[in-house]
Amino acid sequence: MSKVRVCFLGTPEFAVSSLEALLEDEHFEVVGVVTQPDRPAGRKLQLTPSPVKVLAQAHGLKVLAPESLKANPLILDEIKSWGAEVGVVVAFGQILTQSFLDSFRFGCVNVHGSILPRWRGAAPIQRAIEAGDTESGVTLQKMVKKLDAGDIIGIRKVAIGADMDALELHDVLAHLGADLLRVELMDYVRGNLAPVPQDESQVTIAKKINKQESLIDWSAPAKSIEGKVRGFVYGPGTYTFLQGKKLKLHKVTAEDVVSTLGTGCVTSVGEDYFTVAAGRGVVRIFEVQPESRTRMKVQDFLKGHSLKVGDKIGE
Repeated sequence: MSKVRVCFLGTPEFAVSSLEALLEDEHFEVVGVVTQPDRPAGRKLQLTPSPVKVLAQAHGLKVLAPESLKANPLILDEIKSWGAEVGVVVAFGQILTQSFLDSFRFGCVNVHGSILPRWRGAAPIQRAIEAGDTESGVTLQKMVKKLDAGDIIGIRKVAIGADMDALELHDVLAHLGADLLRVELMDYVRGNLAPVPQDESQVTIAKKINKQESLIDWSAPAKSIEGKVRGFVYGPGTYTFLQGKKLKLHKVTAEDVVSTLGTGCVTSVGEDYFTVAAGRGVVRIFEVQPESRTRMKVQDFLKGHSLKVGDKIGE
């Protein structure tokens, strides 16, 4: 069987493993890559290519980086000229039109970072951790115009450990997604695998994270706060206030302990931690980042900050 010609669309690090898998697989030929335009990054805000673009250029692939596929019909014409048989989309970051989805012999498939139909949308990895899910995964779906609603071609699942954060889950799912392309995508293209419709009654939405969600609400249950900290470590992070200054939280655990102090009050201070009363239980904090400082362990933080039981956090 001749190689399957692939047009790859992706942008961030999550998509790199999938592109690598296709490049290494003798059954596929990546004929071109579409990614997001170079964006300012770092303190000097230098224009920086996406991780996918870096990999594609290293392999001498054709690369397009339009601000919008929808706004420039000439871009679509150029992509069609590549003669790709299937479009593979992994965290691309733009809405695709029906005409684009229909421009490939086998349509477009998408690697999505959840077990669909749970967590359709922009932030499936963060929302799964935030919600306290004990299981996650990746889904290969046949793309349709409705967001993440396509028929399922294949799924890989993984348990979410009690202390796993979104960055760790991200890396696991990126590799599982690549495996879906090696196996299920080829079975689908060969006609050996029929996609299965999603159960619409089980849909949940992983809405885009609003920066305002990063501020910790100490009236929430401790377990909920822990989930948010572990989930948002992938972006945009979480923070509270201490003595009027922003304090980012990086590593915490929830404890089912009853406190007589009000929410947001420091309930204990140890050598390498301090605890804060939540709406239910307490949050034990191990790593923080003071305003204009680098991330540090609480043991080092306490050397320069006086903290005692009863002090108020979040004001």
